[in-house]
Amino acid sequence: MDQPTRRKFLVGTAALGAVSALPALTGKELDASHKLVHHVFFWLKNPDSEEDLQMLLEGIRSLARIPSVKGLHVGVPASTEKREVVDNSFSASEILFFDSVEGQDEYQVHPLHDEFVEKYSHLWDRVVVYDAISA
Repeated sequence: MDQPTRRKFLVGTAALGAVSALPALTGKELDASHKLVHHVFFWLKNPDSEEDLQMLLEGIRSLARIPSVKGLHVGVPASTEKREVVDNSFSASEILFFDSVEGQDEYQVHPLHDEFVEKYSHLWDRVVVYDAISA
């Protein structure tokens, strides 16, 4: 099996495992009533390193322990149809759900968030954040 195909298989398997284990990993059920969504995309410095990806995913999952986080989805790029509007260049993503802007503000200064940044930031080259509030 060549490298690109093997990597796609491993990434797809990791994504499937993360999604299927979501309730067990977060201990928090996702609820559409949460008002704020914090979506973060990470690009690894070593995008071909399965070890770095797994370390980052472990760190992201740890953020579910922050009390103001009401739900968490951890993901990797999906093997969906390639279209001009689809950007799957990232290595991993997280979607965090909050009841309010204040809850997201609490998350930003929580010691577990600070620990995550300190422990895992050496792994990523780039981070992009999209915050959205219910309309």
